[in-house]
Amino acid sequence: RERRGGMVRAPRVRFGPSPTGLRHLGGLRTALYNYLFARKHRGAFVLRVEDTDQARVVPGAAEDIEDLLDWAGIPPDESPRRGGPFGPYQQSHRLELYQSASAELLERGAAYRCFCTPQRLELLKKEALRSQQTPRYDNRCRHLTPAEVDEKLSQGLDWVIRFRLEKGVEPFRDLVYGWNKHEVADVEGDPVILKGDGFPTYHLANVVDDHHMGISHVLRGTEWLTSTSKHLLLYKAFGWDPPQFGHLPLLLNRDGAKLSKRQGDISLGRFARDGYLPEALLDIITNCGSGFAEKQMGRTLEELILQFEIGRITTHSALLDLEKLPEFNRIHLARHIEHVGLRQKLIRELQLLVEHVYGGQQVDRGVLEKEYVEQVLLLRKGHISFLKNLVSSDYSYLWVRPSVSREQLQTISAEADEIGTLVLGLMTKPGAVLSVEELNKELRSLQEQTRETKYSSVMKLLRLALSGQQHGPSVAEMMVTLGPKEVCGRIRKALS
Repeated sequence: RERRGGMVRAPRVRFGPSPTGLRHLGGLRTALYNYLFARKHRGAFVLRVEDTDQARVVPGAAEDIEDLLDWAGIPPDESPRRGGPFGPYQQSHRLELYQSASAELLERGAAYRCFCTPQRLELLKKEALRSQQTPRYDNRCRHLTPAEVDEKLSQGLDWVIRFRLEKGVEPFRDLVYGWNKHEVADVEGDPVILKGDGFPTYHLANVVDDHHMGISHVLRGTEWLTSTSKHLLLYKAFGWDPPQFGHLPLLLNRDGAKLSKRQGDISLGRFARDGYLPEALLDIITNCGSGFAEKQMGRTLEELILQFEIGRITTHSALLDLEKLPEFNRIHLARHIEHVGLRQKLIRELQLLVEHVYGGQQVDRGVLEKEYVEQVLLLRKGHISFLKNLVSSDYSYLWVRPSVSREQLQTISAEADEIGTLVLGLMTKPGAVLSVEELNKELRSLQEQTRETKYSSVMKLLRLALSGQQHGPSVAEMMVTLGPKEVCGRIRKALS
C-alpha cells in the first residue's frame, strides 16, 4: 500500500489488452500477476480494453477477454462489463479525453502539429534502411513557426500531433529491472500521440488513462521497458505524478523461442475446449516464472495470492514446458474431485460426456445415476488428467454393460459358474473394502480353489463378463472402479 498525503491508499493496477483476437498464455500471465498484486495488497484490479488501433480490432474479442478472465477465476473489479467509478473502460469511448489532453500539450508547447505526408515518411524510412540506420522521424515539423502552421491549416492539409522528446531523461526505478533510463531523444524521432483520425497512440492513451483512473502500479510486459522513459516525459509535460512501473520478463517456449501460434494453438479457448482446468494454467505459468519463494506444483489461487512477492520476480525469461501441462491438470482435477461442491459439477459434465460418446450404444440408465458416476470419479481420482479420459475406449466398460452369454464364458472355462459364485462371495463379504492390491491377492487364491482353470483363463473370463472386451485395465482395477454392486450385477447377468 502506498502513502499519499498522509493517507494510505490501496493500490490500483490494470490489465490493458487490445481486442485483436483470442487471448493467449502470455496475456493470461500479465493479467494474473496484476490480479495477484491487487489481491495481495487489498487493491483493485482494472480491465481496460485498449482498442485505439481500430484497423486491428476483432469483433467480439473484447467480450471474449472478460469471459476468459471470468473462466480463469481472476475477474476484474472494474471493466467495460462491470463498470466502475473511472469509466468508460474502453479507450474508443474516451476519445474526447485524449483530444483535450493533446490540445493541452499543444498549448504548453510540449507537442506540435505535423503535416508530413505518409509518402514523405515512407521515403525517410527507405532512406534510413538503405544506409543501414534505424528509421526515425527527422522532427521536421517541430521547427514550423506559428505563421507556417496557420498557413498549412488554412490549406486544409492533414495533420497529426507529435510529442517533443526532450534530452536528459531522469532514471526510474523499475520494480523488477531496478534503475533504468533510455535516452529516447537520441534514438527516436518525436512520436505521434494523436493520429489524423482523432484516435490516440498507445503512448498518449495509456499515460492519460493511468492518470485519470488512479493507477498506482503498472505491471506490464518487458517489451514496454524502453518506452517507459518516453512515458515519464509525458507525465512530466502534464505535471502529473507517475505510477510505479514493473516490467514482467517474457514467457517463452521451453526451447527459448517466443510463444507463437505457429508452434501450436496456445489460445486460452483451445485449452478450455481440450478440458484443461483454469487452475492448471495459472499454476504452470507461475511455476515456470518467478515471484515466489519456491517452485511448487499444485498451488491454488489462494496459495498464489498468499505467496506472491513482486520483489521475487527475476529478469530471466520464463520457460514454459507445455508437455507438463497434463500433469498439472491431473493434480488440479484430483482436487476438484475431492471438493464436494466442485465434484457435483464434474458429475454433471461426465454424465453429459457419457451420453454424447456412448448414447447410441444402449447405455443402461443405471450407469448414469449420480451415485455410480460419483464413485467412478472418486476411484479414478489421481489416475486421470482429463475428465474426457473416462469416456475413452479404455474405460468404455464403465458405461456400456456387456451382452455376454453363459456359453461364451464356458468356452473359456467349463468352471464358469463356479468362478462366478466365488467372485460373488468375494464381493459380498461383510465389511470388504477392497483395493487393487488386495483384490489381486484374493483373485490368486480364488483361482487356487478351481479344479483346473489357469489364472490367465480366470482373468480372461472375468474381463469378458465385466467388460465384453479382450483388453483394457487390469481386472482388479476394473472391479474396484465398477464397485461391488455393479460387478455382482454383471456376473449374475452373464451367468443367468
